[in-house]
Amino acid sequence: MSQYYLHADKFFLPNSVEIGGYLAVEDGIFGAYTKEKPVGDILDYSGKWIAPGLVDTHIHGYNGHDVMDHDVVGLEEISKGLLSCGVTSFLPSTLTSTVETLNEVCDTIGQYHKKVTGAKIQGIFFEGPFFTEKHKGAQNPSYFTDPDLAVFKKWQELSGGLIKKIAIAPEREGAAEFTAALANEGVVVALGHSDATYNQAKASVEAGATVFIHTYNGMSGLNHREPGMVGAAMTTVGTVAELICDGHHVHPIAAKALIQTKTPDNVALITDCMRAGGMPDGDYFLGEFPVIVKDGAARLKNGGSLAGSILRLFEGVKNVVDWDLATVSEAIYMATEVPARSCHIDHVCGSIRLGRVADFIVLSDKLELEETYLDGVSVYKK
Repeated sequence: MSQYYLHADKFFLPNSVEIGGYLAVEDGIFGAYTKEKPVGDILDYSGKWIAPGLVDTHIHGYNGHDVMDHDVVGLEEISKGLLSCGVTSFLPSTLTSTVETLNEVCDTIGQYHKKVTGAKIQGIFFEGPFFTEKHKGAQNPSYFTDPDLAVFKKWQELSGGLIKKIAIAPEREGAAEFTAALANEGVVVALGHSDATYNQAKASVEAGATVFIHTYNGMSGLNHREPGMVGAAMTTVGTVAELICDGHHVHPIAAKALIQTKTPDNVALITDCMRAGGMPDGDYFLGEFPVIVKDGAARLKNGGSLAGSILRLFEGVKNVVDWDLATVSEAIYMATEVPARSCHIDHVCGSIRLGRVADFIVLSDKLELEETYLDGVSVYKK
C-alpha cells in the first residue's frame, strides 16, 4: 500500500477551511485530515494551500484542438493541457452540427474517454442543436431544430451513456416534454441560446431543467417588465447558473449581481474555452466559423460576436477573488463542488473528502497554481 501525508498552511475541505495540519493519501485516495503530525512519509507544502482539482463542465477545446474534431489525439491533448489550468475533471462539450457529425463525436468520446492521461473525462455536455436563432452566438443556426428524444437516445447509445447534460432553448416545440423525459432519466437539461420569456424559461425549470448556461450570454436579458432568461436564471429555486469570468463575457458588476442573488452555492464557474486556449493570438476556427483571438478574447471574424473564450478555469477563480466577488473558499467551491453537483458527477470529483480519489491542486498564498495531482500523483508543476 502506498501512503503519504500532505502538510500545508491551508486545506480547502468541503465544509471548512483548515489552517495547518495533515491530510492522508492512501493508494491515490484521500484519507483523514488531522491536526496531529502523523508517522510516515510527509510531503511538506509549508506556505502553500491544498484545494480540490477544478471541474470544468463547459469546455470545447484547448491547445489547438476541439472536441468536434472527434479525434482521439486531440482529446488526449485537451486532457493533458487542462492540468496546467488546475482542471482534473471535465465534460468535453459539443457544438451544434449535423446529426451525423454528433454521432461520430459521441462514438469517439465513448470509446476513448477512459484512456486519456490528463484531466479525467467525466461525461459529455451537448450544447445544442435544439436552439433558436436570435441568440445563436457562435452556434450554426443551419442545424437548429426542435428537441428530438429519439435522436438524443441514439447519441446517448453511441456515447455509452456518457451524456450528462444537454442545453436547449425552452421556446422550441416540445421542449417541456423533452426536458421531463430526460430529467426522469437523470440527464441534466440546461437552458441557453434562447430568446425565451421568463415564463417560458420557468416552465422548463418546472419540467425539470436545472442549469442556465453561460448566464447573461446567449439569452434574453433582464428587463423590469419582462425578466427574460436572465431573470429566470437569477430567481428560480434549485437551479445553477453558469458564469464565465474572463472580463469579456460578463462585467464584474453583473457577475457580482448574479453571485449575490444566487449565492456561491448555485453559481458554477466555467470557461466555454475553445481550441485557442493555451495558444498564441491569431486565426482559429470554432466549429465551422473563422475566429480571431486578440487581447484575451475570441471573436467571430464575421460580426465580432464572442466565440467561446480562451479562459483557463483557474484564472476565472482568481478573477472572482480579485474582483472581490467572493472569498477564495467560495470561488474554489464555484469551480469544484457546484459544477460537479450540477452535472450529477459530484460523487467522483470536486472535493477533498475521505474515500474520494485524490485529485487536488497546490496553490501559493498569492493564489497562484503551483502543482496539479491526479490520483495522488503529481502530473503538472509550474
